Parts: sequence; structure tokens; C-alpha cells
Amino acid sequence: MSEPLSPETSANPSVAETRERLLAQVAALPALPGVYRYFDAAGTVLYVGKARNLKKRVTSYFQKDHGGTRIGAMVMRIAALETTVVRTEAEALLLENNLIKTLHPRFNILFRDDKSYPYLKITGSVSLENSAAESKAVPGAFPRVAYYRGAVDRKHQYFGPYPGAWAVKETILLLQKVFRLRTCEDSVFSNRTRPCLLYQIQRCSGPCVGLVSSQDYQQDVAAAVAFLAGDSQQVLEDLQERMNAHAQVLEYEKAAQVRNQIGALSKVLHQQSMEASSLSSLDRDVDILAVKVQGGRACVNLAMVRGSRHLGDRAYFPTHVDEGASWHLEGADSQADSTETAVLEAFMAQHYLGQSLPPWLLTSHPVDAALLEGIGEAAGVKVRAQHQPRGQRRVWLDMAIQGAEISLARLLAEEGSQRERTRQLAEVLDLPQQDLDALRIECFDVSHTAGEATQASCVVYENHAMRPDQYRRFNVTGVTAGDDYAAMRQVLHRRYARWAESEEPSPTAIKWPDVVLVDGGVGQVSMAKQVFESLGLDISVIVGVEKGEGRKVGLEELVFADGRDKLRLRHDSAALMLVAQIRDEAHRFAITGMRAKRAKVRTSGSRLEDIPGVGPKKRARLLQRFGGVRGVQNASVEELMGVEGISRELAQTIYRSLH
Repeated sequence: MSEPLSPETSANPSVAETRERLLAQVAALPALPGVYRYFDAAGTVLYVGKARNLKKRVTSYFQKDHGGTRIGAMVMRIAALETTVVRTEAEALLLENNLIKTLHPRFNILFRDDKSYPYLKITGSVSLENSAAESKAVPGAFPRVAYYRGAVDRKHQYFGPYPGAWAVKETILLLQKVFRLRTCEDSVFSNRTRPCLLYQIQRCSGPCVGLVSSQDYQQDVAAAVAFLAGDSQQVLEDLQERMNAHAQVLEYEKAAQVRNQIGALSKVLHQQSMEASSLSSLDRDVDILAVKVQGGRACVNLAMVRGSRHLGDRAYFPTHVDEGASWHLEGADSQADSTETAVLEAFMAQHYLGQSLPPWLLTSHPVDAALLEGIGEAAGVKVRAQHQPRGQRRVWLDMAIQGAEISLARLLAEEGSQRERTRQLAEVLDLPQQDLDALRIECFDVSHTAGEATQASCVVYENHAMRPDQYRRFNVTGVTAGDDYAAMRQVLHRRYARWAESEEPSPTAIKWPDVVLVDGGVGQVSMAKQVFESLGLDISVIVGVEKGEGRKVGLEELVFADGRDKLRLRHDSAALMLVAQIRDEAHRFAITGMRAKRAKVRTSGSRLEDIPGVGPKKRARLLQRFGGVRGVQNASVEELMGVEGISRELAQTIYRSLH
């Protein structure tokens, strides 16, 4: 196999050698299923892909003339190739997505890995054998309905997954209203002596104090389980029989309670957008996936139907859409018909592997049968997909498509507003506006409580958005408690010293920021200027955010380290809004870190509550006198004795326990 070298390749012998080596490697590949990985000269992974036929797939990249496209630019950057042969295409799918989640390749369509979906849990098992009322309320005899997130087991019943916490909580409220199931913890249940407020408002039947028999409660649980499984009509029929049975033996109060349940359930079913009784068993568990691509962004909207009930939808926004979709379409064994198909298939592969999935998927675009086989094999179920449904399924799919369009339009509007903020800030700071996507701002803030648990934060704004994956926290040590200037000096030096010392930063090094924001006025800016000058760095990037008169929001002033005059922006300035957004994020990130550190010191670093003779009052006096646990640890025996109620013997015990 041969390929004409481009002018750039011919002019650079090392590039030509690399290309020849890659071509020889490709020629030796087997015609077997597997996974391939491309790397650049720095060893950074560019792309991870799977193939039914490794030789055919990888060869297609190097034989075609991609011209000046993104694919062409990517192929020119490939410096190394690795492949892994597997037995089946399903195994290739599993390996590909495990590598994507681990390596985050630049040219793959990437979705955020958020697999921790919530479930509705009913504790214990449903049993109708116990017909006698319990003489004593035992939690195990009265199953509890609860919100749950995590790994499922066989001890309890789980329903879901649900698209979000709100969907679970709404369902729990529904079960409370119709079936009056308890939601309290077992510890609360076991210690109740009178019914709680939920009983008073008819959202619980009061099993904790014996106001309902175990048999009746278990019947309500069984009805709730059947309702969640989609057997709403059967639940109504069973309730009707229970009401008639109570009426025949003159138990009119119980009959009235069941009648109220029937009324509540009928009202709920009437309010739903579809009648559960009119749906077939195939429609009880369905996922609906709709994709929309516009303006260089994409949205996949996932709606869930469980037990014939539409639980709502959830929007996902991938990254690397332009590069990843083009790369996917160019190198696929069977050419996909659109970018939407590429995005949808990437979502399905990354979302469903390792996740429970229903037997039916409704999709806005046709998907590869091999993909369905792979995710079905991994989940141990047979999965079918339909992209041109009729009837109720058509209604569901249209709803999901509309949701994707609305979510994407909202995202593009927000990003458009954010781009305008970036442009105005660049204009105010007299920065180049040719490539605003690459504008990088780093902001620092220091947080502590009276000098305790001092932490500093560094947050990053780039490509018109905050970048949480690049945030950093710094534990500040060796400075006087409460000295914010010294703390900021230490943090800035630690952040930028390595960059200043390296003449040619490595590809993995942080990018030099266009703006360095410090939360403070002239004092903090002067200190930052000293640090930068000592490191030989450009001080023009330093900008301080000084509180305005009365520290009111909207009256902030920008302070510059290079001698420019202070700048006050209009309170409605988009540039000021962006500065405030970044500063507030730095403040939030610093405070959460400081609080976590302080809590750790005060709990794990302290054993005051475990010391014999130190009760709540003496513990409070110690903490008040010495300003916290660290102060108590640093106190001598004599100093401890100065606290009211602390004898020498107790002071010695405290000292020994904390050292």
C-alpha cells in the first residue's frame, strides 16, 4: 500500500519517515474486529475507534485524500498507532467506550459520564400471607418507599432508572397520596409514639403506631408495585373488589378509605397524557432518544417510559461534535447518513454500556444494528430500535424531538450571550479579538475563618465557559493567620513558578492566561505585581477586582498592575457581568474548599467528644477559649486548666488524648 506524500511531508524527512512507518504498520493489520488508537507526536491520544475489520477501517484513513478538512488535519498529526484485536464487535464496542471514558480523545464525540441515575426503592418484599395485625409495629413488616441512587441488590425492589431526582420525588408523592405508604427511616418508625404530620394530612396510613394492619398495608404495597409496573387497570379492579368486600361485612370506614384511593388513582390516570390501559405490554418500558444538531452544537434528549408512565426527559450536550462527527462519518464501515446519526450512536454507546436498558428504543434517526447488538449483549437483554413509530410511540418521539430542539435553542442563546460578554471584556481590556474562543482567564481568591483552614482557589474561564476540570485549590501554610496578602503571594508563586522556569513549556503544561484576576484592590494587585516581576512574567495580565463604594454589587472597579488608571464599568455592562461571574465562582470554590478543610480538622482532627469527663458544656468552653480544636491541641496543661471546670487531672487527660 502506498500514498503520495504531501508537500509538507516531502519537505520534512522525519514526517515522511513517520508516515512510511505508519503505512507499514497499517499494511500488517489483520482483517479482524478490534479497537484502534491514534496518537500525536507528544503521545496525546487523538482518536479511539472500533472496527469490524481493522485492516479495512484503518486503511481508509491513510488512502484517501482528505484535503484541508479537519480529518486531513487530524491525519497529518498522527504519529503513532496502537490496535487491540478482540473476538467480536460487541467486545470492540465495550473496549472502545472504556478507552474513551479513560482517555477523553480530542476527536471523539464525548458525553459527560453521568451514570448514577436515581431509582425508587421499596424496602423488603411484599407478602400477603400475614393476615393478622401486628401486636407491635416492626419496620420489616411495613415496607418503605424511598429515593435511591447507587447499585441495586436483590433485598429490595427498585423501579427506574428515572431521568432525574424530581421524577422520583414526584412519584413518591403520588404513592403517598394514593396508597399512603410510609417514607420515614426505620429508626424514626421504631420510636414513634403517635402518628406524624403525614398521617394527619392523609399521606401515610400510620403503621408506626398500629393504625393499619400488616395485611392491609401489604395490600397497599402490592397495589403500588403493580401501579409502578404499569398494571393500573388491574389495580383499579382490585381496589374495587376490596371496597365491595369491606362494604359487605359492614366495614364502611375501610370501604370509604378504599373508595378515596380509587378516586385519587382515577384522577391521576386521567391527568396523564396517555391512558395506561390502552397501551400494549411492549410500551411499558421504553426509552425515546431524539437528536438535534445546529450551530456547531448538539443535543440528545432522552425520555423514559417506565410502567407505561412517561417519567420526563433529560437533555445531554456532547463536546467535540464537529471533529468527532466528521471523523466518525469518514471512517465508518457503513457510511452514516448524517451528523445526527453519529452523535446519536456515540451517545447510545457511551450511555447504555454498563447501564440497565429497556427492550425497546425509539430513535429520531436509524442506528446501526451492530450497535444495538453490542449494547444488548453487554446488558444481557435483546434490544430493538424503531425510528418511524406510529400511534402513541409517535407522540412520545415527537415530544422528545421538540424537547431536543428547545433545549438546544436555549443552549445556543446562552452561549451567544456568553460570547458577547467575552467580546466586550476583551474590548474593555484592549485584548486581541481575532480568536476569542482561546481567551483564557484565571481568577484567584483566598478564604479562611479567622485564619483557620486557609485555602485559595484558582478557577479558569476559557472558550466562553467556566472549566471546572481545570480548577485548582491550594492549601496555604507557613503564613500568619489572616494575612491574605502573604497567602495570595504564596499561591501565585506556586501557580506560575514552573511556567516561568521552563523555556519551552511541554504540551501538557498549562496555557499562559490572557488575564489573571485577583479578588482585591490596589494592595492585592501590588503584591501580585511583585510576584510576577520576581518571576520575570508579564504584569500587564494582572487585573484586580476592587469592591466599590459600600461594597455594593455593580460598583466594582478594575485595577491594573501596569499603571493604567482604574476602570469603572456601567452596572449593566456585559463585561462587568462576566468579571462578576468569574470572581463569584472563585469565591464559591474557595469557600467550599475551606469549609471542607475546616470540617475535617474539627472532626477527624479532634477527639474531644471521646474524652471521658468532657461533656458538651466543657467542650464548648474549650472551643470558645482557644478558637477551635487546633487551638485546644496547641494548648498546654496549664492553659487548659484555665478553663472553667477543667481540673489538672482532666487537663492532663485532654492533653494526652490530643497528642
